[in-house]
Amino acid sequence: MPKSGEHAPDFELPNQDGQMVKLSSLRGRKVILFAFPKADTPGCTTQACGFRDAFPQIEAGNAVVLGISADSQKDLAKWKKKQNLPYDLLSDPEHQVLEPWGAWGEKSMYGKTYMGIIRSHWVIDENGVLSDEQIKISPEKSVEGAIKLVVG
Repeated sequence: MPKSGEHAPDFELPNQDGQMVKLSSLRGRKVILFAFPKADTPGCTTQACGFRDAFPQIEAGNAVVLGISADSQKDLAKWKKKQNLPYDLLSDPEHQVLEPWGAWGEKSMYGKTYMGIIRSHWVIDENGVLSDEQIKISPEKSVEGAIKLVVG
């Protein structure tokens, strides 16, 4: 699992439209990468729309936003359109990024444990170094914390 101060491991995943997005291609800009359990659910919508609403500030801070989940490209495209999200959503159904980045693990609900996506975010600086990593964070604190690092 990458930690603050380390170089973010490079990856390439398809976005909601099937276009490949490579993390290293975003060097020179800050990146807010957030992991969410499932598109079009209440907490995930709160997180995604929080980044949407702050997007002008984020862009002014020379940053981009990427959401990542195990959802299909089709589901991500539908949700992006529904919520008018101005950034890419990445599909990682095999957990190629989610697992090594620490956002895939054991969760529990109503006394049952299961494996799933742990809501998280990472802020990566212009040089590809992690300046923040938050695993298991609330939607509101994720948006607030990531934006504070990017915008100041």
